[in-house]
Amino acid sequence: MTGSAASPVVALIGVPTDIGAGTRGASMGPEALRVAGLARALQGRGCTVMDTGNLAGPANPWLPPDQGYRHLAQVVEWNRRIHAAVREQMQAGRLPMMLGGDHSLGVGSVGAVARYCHQRHQPLRVFWLDAHTDFNTVQLTPSGNIHGMPVACLCGFGPDELVCLGGAEPALVPDEMRMIGIRSVDAGEREFVYAQGLDVYDMRAIDEWGMRAVMEAALADLPVDAHVHVSFDVDFLDPGYAPGVGTTVLGGPTWREAQLCMEMLADTGRVGSVDIVELNPALDVRNATARVAVELIESLFGKRTLMGRRTGLAGPRAGVS
Repeated sequence: MTGSAASPVVALIGVPTDIGAGTRGASMGPEALRVAGLARALQGRGCTVMDTGNLAGPANPWLPPDQGYRHLAQVVEWNRRIHAAVREQMQAGRLPMMLGGDHSLGVGSVGAVARYCHQRHQPLRVFWLDAHTDFNTVQLTPSGNIHGMPVACLCGFGPDELVCLGGAEPALVPDEMRMIGIRSVDAGEREFVYAQGLDVYDMRAIDEWGMRAVMEAALADLPVDAHVHVSFDVDFLDPGYAPGVGTTVLGGPTWREAQLCMEMLADTGRVGSVDIVELNPALDVRNATARVAVELIESLFGKRTLMGRRTGLAGPRAGVS
């Protein structure tokens, strides 16, 4: 990565589409994040920021499912463009940050990162911060909305155009995925998740163990040379903190729990690529959700409150915000 580990060059890639979602509005997410000061916040954490602008792609035709999928051809085309853009930034040694846009776009972004890492024999861990497992298939969901399918596609279950995007084999194996904050899973999808052995830390785990223990478990086997990709769906947060999403689910992490999650990911020193998805300004209140998302990204890049020796708490290191 260009620059030091503490000061990466972050390439912002806007993806203004809601092509895979069931609610319109996520196409405005990239601009809302910019207005909320994302670039300035990253610069405040010592990053060099290169805003590459927005990708262009097919318009949303807003049609019903065709053979079980809504807008498959358009979703594939958007993901091809994302895959190429993310790979270009990875090859240049920059940290790609995708500004979505709905979560169907994770097929292209995570897929590009995974294939880049695998070609270099570098271990990969994808942290999927989301209210949903997004592990549906056309056989399991009646909606046909592909933003509920990206993890399944990445792991080899979906239309060939998405499963084999960028390569002949699926981009991921389930063991490379860690899911945090899950609390809404369809019945058939639940059994499929169990069958594939995905590593899922749902809200009951967070309630019973606490976020610190959950993150320690999720990070326990992280290789020292791993590339960490964080795919952050804003509906990960409880809607009391983040109302501006199309798929709100009550009972999510609090603001402080989400901050701790991001801080512990930052402590690894291995975050090398990021998605921010499903922000829907049409449903937001004065861009509050975008501002919360930016605050969490600041924590992912090292912002913290002082945790000094006088507190009597053990921690990886002390620092100041």
